[in-house]
Amino acid sequence: MNAVHNGYKGLALVFNLNWERLLYVAMILVALYAGAYIGALAFPL
Repeated sequence: MNAVHNGYKGLALVFNLNWERLLYVAMILVALYAGAYIGALAFPL
């Protein structure tokens, strides 16, 4: 039980450290998609 608890604490720490990076990458992807969408509306083929 102690090993499970320590493993959970380690996983939570890794998730907390990587949350900022995941959010950063997600915001970049959203911005690129929004830019492409607006560009497609402004300059239709």
